[in-house]
Amino acid sequence: MRLAILLTPLLTACQPAVSYQYQQEFDGQAAFGYVARQMEFGHRIPGTAPHAAMAAWLEEYLRGVADEVVVQRWTHAAANGIELPMVNVIARFRPELDDRILYLAHWDTRPISDAPASSDPTAPMPGANDGGSGVAILLGVADALRALPPGVGVDLLFVDGEDYGDFGTDTDVLIGSKYYAQNQLPGPRPRFAVLFDIVGHAGAIFDKEGYSVIAAPRVVDLVWEVAAQLGYQETFVPRVGIQITDDHVPLQRAGIAAIDIIGYGNYEHWHTPEDTLDKISAGMLQIVGDVAMAVLRREGGQAARQ
Repeated sequence: MRLAILLTPLLTACQPAVSYQYQQEFDGQAAFGYVARQMEFGHRIPGTAPHAAMAAWLEEYLRGVADEVVVQRWTHAAANGIELPMVNVIARFRPELDDRILYLAHWDTRPISDAPASSDPTAPMPGANDGGSGVAILLGVADALRALPPGVGVDLLFVDGEDYGDFGTDTDVLIGSKYYAQNQLPGPRPRFAVLFDIVGHAGAIFDKEGYSVIAAPRVVDLVWEVAAQLGYQETFVPRVGIQITDDHVPLQRAGIAAIDIIGYGNYEHWHTPEDTLDKISAGMLQIVGDVAMAVLRREGGQAARQ
């Protein structure tokens, strides 16, 4: 794949302009395979055997590609009385660098399919898109960074327990991102963070999520500008959308300029038993992965290998 696009960073008072050719290096078909692999484990609900198996596989795979892997393990006492074993996995590239960018996605799945349109509100949610697609983006980024190390430090954070409980009362949700926000890695905070959630369905449209625009407008502008330069402006639409409580919010509260790329608005299978592999598009994963990699290469002042 050879998508060559000239990218020019946003200018600041102390940052000179840098231009280079971005070479497409993300593999959308491989990312689709990563969604399929997650689905093979079954429902990745905290406290279950598939959840434990997925955590073990994720750690093992990342140890084979990243420069360093940090695993955060703790027990969360849920409101229903269950003690949940939780696992955040952080894959680090160029850990010696203080200047870092953080990408994140949640890897757990919801215990119930409780959307108003759900065919069975008591059934567990398969999580191909809501969970699986964001993880696939991060794994595809890891593969690309292994092939060509970044010019800036990169942390890929796979958070647990995003979707376990009740968002209406903020009970047992965003568990992993809240834990990370309170237990950040030593050293300076990341320059910024980007969350990928519900990003794999055909025809996905990403508005500029409301809390992201408020807390980190420059990061939003950066990502949407890169998407436009890649020709993806019909997917990354330059308009402000609704405010969505997601894993970026605890990071914002901890002082990290975090944004959310989320395709919630036009995904009819959200929180339903139909959030299955057939809803995933390798082409859409390619688009999101291209943007993710172009941002890293641009911010690292680095051209991809020809």
